[in-house]
Amino acid sequence: MPTQSRSIPIMTRLQLLVRSGGRCEFDGHNKFLLRHSLTRMDGNFAQIAHIVAFRPAGPRGRKIRSSRSAHAHENLMLLCHECHKLIDSQPDRYTTRTLRLFKRQHEQRIHQLTGTTPDRQTTVVVLKAMIGTHAVEISPSEIQDAIAPRYPDADPFIIDLTEIPDTGDEVFWKSAMQAIDVKCDRLYATQFDGSTPRHLSVFALAPIPLLVHLGSRLSSKIPVDLYQRHRGSEDWKWKTTGDAVRYIFKKIRDGSDKLKVALAVSLSGTVPVESLAPHVGSDCTVYTITLDGGIPNPSFPRQRTDLTGFEQVYRKLLAVILRDHGVVDELHVFPAVPAPIAVVLGREPLPKVHPALIIYDYNKSKGGFTQTTRSGS
Repeated sequence: MPTQSRSIPIMTRLQLLVRSGGRCEFDGHNKFLLRHSLTRMDGNFAQIAHIVAFRPAGPRGRKIRSSRSAHAHENLMLLCHECHKLIDSQPDRYTTRTLRLFKRQHEQRIHQLTGTTPDRQTTVVVLKAMIGTHAVEISPSEIQDAIAPRYPDADPFIIDLTEIPDTGDEVFWKSAMQAIDVKCDRLYATQFDGSTPRHLSVFALAPIPLLVHLGSRLSSKIPVDLYQRHRGSEDWKWKTTGDAVRYIFKKIRDGSDKLKVALAVSLSGTVPVESLAPHVGSDCTVYTITLDGGIPNPSFPRQRTDLTGFEQVYRKLLAVILRDHGVVDELHVFPAVPAPIAVVLGREPLPKVHPALIIYDYNKSKGGFTQTTRSGS
């Protein structure tokens, strides 16, 4: 019986290069292998590794399967030199099962990305701040899973507030808001090539007043998709099953001064009317937005339609305030809301039409709500 050649067929090599995107398929590496990393000269610097070794005595070799199907595309990975050496020097750690998973996930991602069209590009914006004692990080793979079939036009645009000490006082709120302002000015600035963002995908976790302020700085002229970190699954991808959330708004108190208006938003938690007393008097009219037929809880929104439903009811409330109260300078807002809805609170009011938002933040150690920021008109 003739000995099988170690030479991999040209069409198999081509198939592997295309399906891998010319990048190292080791999980998380993704190095481009058709250009020298230092000189930037074009060339083929890739190596082709066998998942089940060509010879039974090789790394991950098998007496029955080795050689017979060694050169099938399903048994090959495109790797850089160092990753190839790593997997072959530690075959007990990088098993056939592990390498097949690396290959499948990498090639599925390449297939997904190359199947998109230019109008699917989005600028990813990540706002992160200290929540308690830590900041939640989001990985590139989590972002890609959430925004698909869109894809990032560049590396994420990061608004990092983690270095600002959260003292909870006026200095903190002012410093954080200024940092958001500077970053948003840079985000919307025209680039050297004359381009500006055409679509934004926003991933934000920060204290509610800062999320509201971010929303007030997001241009209404550029489409924005907001994302929620879901409890349980701990991912950012909008769910596609389940009952839609319904919202209701109503007036819970008439005030004697029609120019004084407050809004309690009870969605992730309940805002008791009595908790507003230290900040708004009996002359202030109070409205509320809450779940229709549900109990406020932190497990939503789960679906994108849950977010659009809130946008609609919030717009109606702003229209009612304008109709019944005229031009109001300030709207005092007491929110218990999830992150993307906090962003919507800041983004929906129209400049020069709707009131500025005076945001109150709940802090148990301070005995309840305290006034924090002013955003908008």
